[in-house]
Amino acid sequence: MIPFRLYTLVLGGSGVLLAAYLLLRRKPRTAEDIERERRAWLDRIGRITDGTVIDVQEIRPSDRAATMLIYQYDVAGVSYEASQDVTYLRQRINLHSCRLGLPTSVRYDPQNPGNSIVVSERWIGLRQ
Repeated sequence: MIPFRLYTLVLGGSGVLLAAYLLLRRKPRTAEDIERERRAWLDRIGRITDGTVIDVQEIRPSDRAATMLIYQYDVAGVSYEASQDVTYLRQRINLHSCRLGLPTSVRYDPQNPGNSIVVSERWIGLRQ
């Protein structure tokens, strides 16, 4: 009788632990969540420099369309060319006014100047 009761307790305890794990585990972050966190982090700690918009391209792969803002900037004598996916920030900027040579402000990571943004949820570097 005691082994049956012991097995019941072990099985019940395992079920409770499994249910708690499934309810409390962290959900996997999507690519959009990671990009949003990167923009917020650069918005907080990023330094600002002058840059130039090179192009705005609409990319249409098979699963979803993306709008890329391509820009260039200089930091400490090194020229960088980067792009930012502004698909989810289109309501914040006027993409039709983004033309070749448009001056912009660029926020970049001082530890890694290649990590940069032109637009975030709280900040817009494009000059009209």
